[in-house]
Amino acid sequence: MTVPILALTMGDPAGVGPEIIAKALGRVEDLAGCLPFVVGDYATMQGQAQYLQPGYSFVRVASAEEVKALPKTHFGVYQPHGNLHGIVAGQLSAQAGQAAAAYVYGAIELAKQGAIQGIVTAPLNKAALHMGGDTHPGHTEMLAEGFGVENYAMVLAAEGSYVFHVTTHCSLRDAIGLLTVESVLQRIILAHLLAKALGQEQDVIGVAGVNPHAGENGLFGTEEIDTIAVAVEQAKAQGIPVVGPLPADVLFPQMARGKYHFAIAMYHDQGHAVFKALYFDTGVNITIGLPVIRTSVDHGTAFDIAGKGIAQEQSMVEAILLAAKLGPSWKSISEQSQ
Repeated sequence: MTVPILALTMGDPAGVGPEIIAKALGRVEDLAGCLPFVVGDYATMQGQAQYLQPGYSFVRVASAEEVKALPKTHFGVYQPHGNLHGIVAGQLSAQAGQAAAAYVYGAIELAKQGAIQGIVTAPLNKAALHMGGDTHPGHTEMLAEGFGVENYAMVLAAEGSYVFHVTTHCSLRDAIGLLTVESVLQRIILAHLLAKALGQEQDVIGVAGVNPHAGENGLFGTEEIDTIAVAVEQAKAQGIPVVGPLPADVLFPQMARGKYHFAIAMYHDQGHAVFKALYFDTGVNITIGLPVIRTSVDHGTAFDIAGKGIAQEQSMVEAILLAAKLGPSWKSISEQSQ
């Protein structure tokens, strides 16, 4: 498969997902290296067709196989959920949450069938998701459970920088308790696998501490001594180039200056806050450890601007391009991560 087939899940239909997908597909020249189609609501995507180039349109398809037979001027929409009624842009609803979940699970099934080589997700709204009956914290956990994988990680990517997270959608109190030698080591290994896939096997991976000053030799906490440093030494014993634990306020500025391309954050905001400050419009979210590549925009449903036509599509374009780049070589990462 020289041209990967990518499923773009529409996200919450009341958010900016449909708009940014249509705008990204409107930049068809940028997407020549893949074959994208939408997993979502056909009528909703039809309502965004003004963002496509003249002569291009959305067409409904019953399978990913049909996508390959479409002319280049047609973008397929695969709809694994019933028609939507009365969705209002920017408003929470159980119907929208149910639909957003159905699009994700629909893409998972297509991947399990071997029909697609990657999943690119538009944002869903966690409150709407829960209103619709799905209690997962977000995309990452939905995908991990759907594919039945235990070793996975959230990665933020932009401009050659990759930030892995040991913990993600949980309270800070819980995050500290979830730090183990095994969980930190697993993220280091996943980072090294991604580095290998990118041809950067010799790049040193920087690992952050969790406490101020990386614990200051136990003065501000012992997690660095008892857990993080142990994982780093075990990774070194496996031949992985890695350093740490480093104070987060040292590691991430150094990463921004190009010293490190791969970094391990201990909890959600430790990595996200810095990353979004640097790459808010171009950042991409990757879930590593799944059988297929999954990328996503690094922003939410943006209900405050949904339906106004002013959402920026650059992050979606970057997510599609990264999925297309990594999709063909993803099998090796998946097999080695489990």
